[in-house]
Amino acid sequence: METQSEITTKTVRHPGPPLWLPAISFMLFFNLGLFFVTSFGGAPYFPGPWETAEVIQKFFLARPSAVILCAFFQFGSAIPLGIFTVSAVSQMRFLGAKVAGTYVALFGGILTVVNIMASTMVMWAMAHPGVANDATLVNALYYLQFGFGGVGFSVPLGLLIAGLSIPALIMKLLPKWLCIFGIILGVFGIFSWFDLVFPQALFLIPLTRFPGFVWFILVGFKLPSRKRVV
Repeated sequence: METQSEITTKTVRHPGPPLWLPAISFMLFFNLGLFFVTSFGGAPYFPGPWETAEVIQKFFLARPSAVILCAFFQFGSAIPLGIFTVSAVSQMRFLGAKVAGTYVALFGGILTVVNIMASTMVMWAMAHPGVANDATLVNALYYLQFGFGGVGFSVPLGLLIAGLSIPALIMKLLPKWLCIFGIILGVFGIFSWFDLVFPQALFLIPLTRFPGFVWFILVGFKLPSRKRVV
């Protein structure tokens, strides 16, 4: 019978990419897309859902090239987010978090990716010649795009963040402050759903999205990728 001193352990590394790499790539691609349609890229800039139909139409008539570049880079941002999602879930389960929360995170991450792609494809279509000339069509497409890229982005993103944060908090896989930060972001994301009926809740969408970029990068550096096995 082996004594305690005779038992040997070894360190095993999770067979996946470093999480910080897709996390940073997601942030860079998404925000690079925003650059072209905000005040940094020139006027007029991307209208909010509170703008009139006329303002929305004028933007897409005036800046189709900027819209296409935004769609291009934000579509690209969905790819590293998908890689981060499946890699983070795999890494959490490798570390022993074989709980429902990891599947909630997987569901949220994949749905966020799908909705980003849907949002950018609608945006891309709106930039094509003749589409913006039809005021009714371009406004209908605008709100469809905003649905996919607004609430359709923040709600599942909240599920992804909360689905990783709660098991990580229980199992002490991440710093407590980072887990609590993630749970708060997850709550903001889930409650942004109310924007569909209460426009006053619109602020919850960027409040989930932009701090979320920071959270993903921190998790990418802080989540352990190695464990000791006997």
